[in-house]
Amino acid sequence: MKIARVADAFGERFWAQVDEDAGLAWRIGSAFRNWAPAAAGGDTSGMGLAACPLALTTLRLLAPVEPGARIFGVGLNYLEHLTRLGRKEAPPHTIAYIKPESAVVDPGGEITYPAVTRQLDFEIELVAVVARELGETPRASDCLLGYTIGNDVSARDAGKRLGTLDLFSQKALDRTAPIGPWIATRDAYSHAGQPNLQMRLSINGELRQQDCTSNMIFSIDELLDFVDARVTLHPGDLLFTGSTCGVGLEDGRFLQPGDRIEAEIAGIGVLTHRVGLPRVLLPDRRRGRLGLPD
Repeated sequence: MKIARVADAFGERFWAQVDEDAGLAWRIGSAFRNWAPAAAGGDTSGMGLAACPLALTTLRLLAPVEPGARIFGVGLNYLEHLTRLGRKEAPPHTIAYIKPESAVVDPGGEITYPAVTRQLDFEIELVAVVARELGETPRASDCLLGYTIGNDVSARDAGKRLGTLDLFSQKALDRTAPIGPWIATRDAYSHAGQPNLQMRLSINGELRQQDCTSNMIFSIDELLDFVDARVTLHPGDLLFTGSTCGVGLEDGRFLQPGDRIEAEIAGIGVLTHRVGLPRVLLPDRRRGRLGLPD
């Protein structure tokens, strides 16, 4: 089952069950936390679905994020990516960070090119969507509604002036986290706790990233447990699960204004977006104190 967040011609925003092939969407009338746990298993009885469907062409797809939900991300989760960057072995545990709501970009939207970077990078990621608290489930991944696609756009040169990692400047920038186009519910996967999905990212038609989600170093269960041990996950929260090799940091080919990006994960769909023009840099005398590039 596919579930999208949409806006109609009047600007009203709501969740909907979608039939991509038929081009139809049924509005969901119930609150997210009421329908999401059952919908993970394909049960639509608690959704309060509208009797008459809407044409998808009359709706605008939004990032499938419940208002008020938090967006978490983890790193160090694909060995080939780490190997290409000079790391010889898998880390003992992942690292994590939080993205603000202002980072979200809707499907088909434009990524901001922030003033704080000249090395804007791309990272396709499988994104897990939480349906219920982990404490209510025997296994961490049983808490999930399903999965969507994310592009964890990052400012790679953030922190160079300090000589240390600056995850805030790298990962929390406004309008740098495209998510969508919709959620594929957990019942669609034979191994929902660790799906085996091909993923690929192309820039201007050139394939740049390709891998399988089964190659994660840390499983979905481990990632959810890692975050939940520090910040309790709630219904609607999202978790970016790490990116694979092929990013711009490996060969110096970073994103440029006007680039068209297509991120695809089998069984979910294709997330398309563009890179906007660079934001105006502040005067030279202020750059150093604000961590801006030379």
